[in-house]
Amino acid sequence: MKNTLPNPNEVFPIRGNETVTYVKPTVTNPNIIVGDFTYFSDVDFESHVTHHYDFYGDKLIIGKFCQIAAGVSFIMNGANHQMNAVSTYPFYIFQGWDEEVPKLSDLPVKGDTVVGSDVWIGQNTTILPGVHIGDGAIIGMNSVVGNDVEPYTIVAGNPAKLIRRRFDEELTELLLRLKWWDKSIEEINDIIPLLSCGDLEKTKNKLREML
Repeated sequence: MKNTLPNPNEVFPIRGNETVTYVKPTVTNPNIIVGDFTYFSDVDFESHVTHHYDFYGDKLIIGKFCQIAAGVSFIMNGANHQMNAVSTYPFYIFQGWDEEVPKLSDLPVKGDTVVGSDVWIGQNTTILPGVHIGDGAIIGMNSVVGNDVEPYTIVAGNPAKLIRRRFDEELTELLLRLKWWDKSIEEINDIIPLLSCGDLEKTKNKLREML
């Protein structure tokens, strides 16, 4: 038994390793909201959130216990150009051109980007603006995710498409009811054997008892 509990506010959570970081304690932008124990297999997470301009007001919201591989990028709404006019050129961002910043209603703003909890995002994946990724989803490496991803599914490719559902409907529903990531550290420690059990029927039966 370890003497100390895991600390979600520790930047480098692996002793002797300064290439994996817990994201939450490194974030300074108030429009990036990240849950406890979500980690990034790199440093300087915010540099991987691009085109995130204040006047859009869009948020990147990531849940707890997500696993984000190196090279993952989140593209925010500022990457979108005006498309309801004959030119898509953003004159307003360059000096010397007489164009004011367009109204947000004239820009293809797709809203906040939201990632659930216990989501695994593979290396060099790109998440496009406004995407919602459900709890427990897995995103294959080198994917480009432009559409919403359902909970406990596996998607991959460019554009990312459904590969398969991770579990049957009942187990998925039980896990969405359990929301283990919202439990206390002590409670999570107690159910780690269940969370890491490869016998899914045994897991399902135990969850039925618990819920």
